[in-house]
Order: sequence, then structure tokens, then C-alpha cells
Amino acid sequence: MTKDSKEIKVELPTGETVRADRYISGLELMKRSQFDSHKLQAFMGGKEIKLSKKLRDGDLLEISWETPDEPDYKAEKMDLDIVYENDEVLVLNKAPGIVVHPGAGNYSGTLVQGLLYYNQQLGNHFEDDPLRPGIVHRLDKDTSGLIITAKNPESLETLSEQFRNRTTEKYYLAIIKGRLPRRTGDIETFITRDEKNRKKFKVHETKGKNAITRYKVLKAWERYSLVELKIETGRTHQIRVHMLSMGCPILGDSIYARKDNIMGDVGLMLHSWKLGIVLPGETEMRHFEAPRPSRFDEVIAHLDQMEKS
Repeated sequence: MTKDSKEIKVELPTGETVRADRYISGLELMKRSQFDSHKLQAFMGGKEIKLSKKLRDGDLLEISWETPDEPDYKAEKMDLDIVYENDEVLVLNKAPGIVVHPGAGNYSGTLVQGLLYYNQQLGNHFEDDPLRPGIVHRLDKDTSGLIITAKNPESLETLSEQFRNRTTEKYYLAIIKGRLPRRTGDIETFITRDEKNRKKFKVHETKGKNAITRYKVLKAWERYSLVELKIETGRTHQIRVHMLSMGCPILGDSIYARKDNIMGDVGLMLHSWKLGIVLPGETEMRHFEAPRPSRFDEVIAHLDQMEKS
């Protein structure tokens, strides 16, 4: 175990308060369920405070905790849905519920560990980054679909540069609650972290990072819509936040939407559908597609049946 500490200046909208435990969990240092095992303590003005204490904007908070020795992230056998593979890259159709790389609270069952088992030379090529060997971009745990990984550092840089320069083409499918105002449209806002819940993000008029999402309604029901979404930027939770900002959160989104009264048992209806990218050593863009998942087909069939009845 190692002892760690951090000083934080609390940032909240003027006049608003938030419990210390909720604010700290939003810093993503650890999960709230790990506070006890990590022996988390919080201090203000040199005195320990209860984690239930309400914090205000500008408060100076010091926290200390114990970090367990980093586990050995071993390769694990995993069923990988391979869309394309050559000597430089591996394109996968990630299943929902799979975390991309190890982190706090996710020490096994990650995509990285499946990749290390599948390609036993991968770890040797990325000794300097054992937690993210070959990871070019990421998908949220409950988002399914296309993800491209590199087999060596040179390919990683080639692919990463395209994501940085926004020259890739990234299309998603989503089933949303509600109906958008037009069949097609663009959403351009700033996205910033939510001050009250730092696990969440929100749109902002002037603060944060620029985010652009282009949408096309493929099918609409009375209370739901199937939407194609092209993201020009790759901000954390971008599609989820942009759909919420339009009053149409993604069905099954446990962070940004309330449980749906009609389709309450479904998971996050967001799928990385198509990817256009130039592979290392090539000059023309390749286009990959992960077919629409069966969970989408089941929801669509249910909505069609509801419309008929």
C-alpha cells in the first residue's frame, strides 16, 4: 500500500452545494464503494471533516488515501468478435458491458486483457504502457461496436494521429427517447465536466471543449427514434450529452436518463456502427462496419408492435 494525497479547490456554480463524498467520487480517483478499503480521509483547514459535509465553490479540500499495490494485469481468454486483422491492426466489434482497459475497480475481464491473450507479443511491443497496449481510442463500457487497436507503437501513432486531426469518419446508431426537431441536423456546443457530479458531463455556452455531432433520424415512433450520429469530435460522453441537451436522452442510459417506464430493462442503446480510417502503410481510407446488434432489433420490433396496437 502507498499513501497518496491531493489538494483540491472546489468548483461549483455560485450558491450551490454538494456532499464531500459525492464530489470526491466524481474526481475518478476511486469508486465510492472503495472509500473504506482505501482508508479515504478528507480535511479542511487541517481538520478532518465528515464525508457528508456540504462543500461550496472555492472551498479548499485535502484528501488522503491508501492505494493498493498495482495488480499484475494478466492475459485472459476472451471471445473477440474480429471484424478485420492484418499485421498492423485489429478491428473489433466490442460487446456491451466490456471495459476497454484496466482501472480502478476493473482489474479483470477488460478488452486489453483479452487482446494480451489473443496476441501474446502485444505486451512486449508496449512495455511502456502496459495498461493500454495498442489502444487508439475507447468506447464506454456499455457502448458496443467498432474499436480499432494497433499491434505496434508505429501503427499506434499512425492511427492516433488521425483521431487527433479528426480525419476519421465515425458513425454511431442510437435509440433515443423522444423525437428530434428535424430529420437531420447538427449539434455544436462546448462540453465540460459537471461540477456537482464529476462523473458526468454537460453542455456549456462558453466553457469546455468544442464538440460537434451530426444526426440523421432513420426511423421515428411516437415516443422514440432510431438515429444515425456522426461525431466530428470525440469528447467523453459526447453523444450521450448532446442527445440529452436536445431533450432526447439515449434509451437505457443509466447516467443521463431516468429509467424508462416502457423499456426499463434495456441496456444503453448506443452502438459504434461505422469507422472510416487509413490503415498504416496505406493511402486510401478503409471503411468498416459492425452490424446493428440484436438488442436493437428486439427493441425496434417491440416499438413497431406498440405502434400497431
